[in-house]
Amino acid sequence: MTTSEFAIRVQGLGKKYTIGHQDKSEGYLSLRDSLTQGTRQLAQQAFNIISGRQHAPRTRNEDIWVLDDVSFDITPGEVVGIIGKNGAGKSTLLKVLTRITDLSRGRIEINGRVASLLEVGTGFHPELTGRENIYLNGSILGMSRAEIKKKFDTIVDFAGVEKFLDTPVKRYSSGMYVRLAFAVASHLDPEILLIDEVLAVGDMEFQKKCLGRMDEVAKDGRTVLFVSHSLPMVSSLCSSCILLDSGRVVAQGSTSDIVLRYQTGADVNSSKIDFGNKTNPPGDEYVTLDSAWVENSANAQTLEFSIFEPIRLCIRFRVNKTLSKSPLPNVHVTDSAGNYVFVASPHNWNEQTAIAPNEYTACCVIPAHLLNDGMFSVGIAVNHFQNGLSTAFFIQHALSFYVLDRIEQNPLRQESGWAGRIPGVIRPLLDWNIVGGR
Repeated sequence: MTTSEFAIRVQGLGKKYTIGHQDKSEGYLSLRDSLTQGTRQLAQQAFNIISGRQHAPRTRNEDIWVLDDVSFDITPGEVVGIIGKNGAGKSTLLKVLTRITDLSRGRIEINGRVASLLEVGTGFHPELTGRENIYLNGSILGMSRAEIKKKFDTIVDFAGVEKFLDTPVKRYSSGMYVRLAFAVASHLDPEILLIDEVLAVGDMEFQKKCLGRMDEVAKDGRTVLFVSHSLPMVSSLCSSCILLDSGRVVAQGSTSDIVLRYQTGADVNSSKIDFGNKTNPPGDEYVTLDSAWVENSANAQTLEFSIFEPIRLCIRFRVNKTLSKSPLPNVHVTDSAGNYVFVASPHNWNEQTAIAPNEYTACCVIPAHLLNDGMFSVGIAVNHFQNGLSTAFFIQHALSFYVLDRIEQNPLRQESGWAGRIPGVIRPLLDWNIVGGR
């Protein structure tokens, strides 16, 4: 990848902090003992200074690598989510990228002007007014006064702080501060926009405006790095994701794959399972499992589906002995919390009175606009009635898929600017009839 082909390149990045630990060899002390010990220590330090002795500190230091050997490339125009547990190093990574924090080792290359919104207070001078901070931030980004003036009214209107424009920002509430900070960061034409979880400070209406603005920035071909614990927001906004764990990049790829891995805690590519070459496939003497998969309407196996497209679940099984009645394939769909969404099986299973040994494929279709966005697991099973009801095999969580409601694909989300999750397990598209009058 040449220099012009990436917006951000990070190679072997490390950030180290040194922390001190108090010597606990003496255990817990009472208040009286602590005061007595403190007096003795002061006296000992005075004696050491007078006598010229070296005073040994009673603390030991430890190096903590908050980021360790982090490497990735981000191409221009990508909208990348950074996810991970608390303490994974997400916020530290953005601070290092914006040079708020120095790196300890490694290399960072950035092509383009960077604007950031990391935490309340970052980037603003508290003694300056809102007006002055707008011009200051624009100047830092390398913009001329004429360029800033052209964007000025849009920034003020977006932030909604017109009445307080000539008030020092130290007197702003946290909500006003963040509104203005986001408006400045997102409107002053940065090539790269870095945003931390700070959006959570604002109310829902503010978040909607911010998310809508972020989508506009992305459509303009700008690069966005978005740190958030809100997986629905990440799924709606980001085309790819980086997963951090204990300061290391453990996975990078499509949003659906990485979010699925984060939620399940394992490497997943569970759009298909295959037992065709196994000597002991799941099943019994009558029916055994060959394979199962999830596919789209173009018959392509995938983990990722738009909320606007149907999802096909397929089970291929082998009947080993003639059955007097048709076997009964069924699927068990659960959400990411383990709640059952539905169990489905064919209602016309008994139309065939006998099934000869052969390979059979059973597919069902989950219609578009039925499931809400999020991760879903599929258990697969086949029952038969040869000696009463018997389950040939049942594999829980055999398959997984992710339903996405991307903001750029949903006209309603584009209009509202809201990328958060809408409550519920299902999102059916119901027929509505709106009439006027009584």
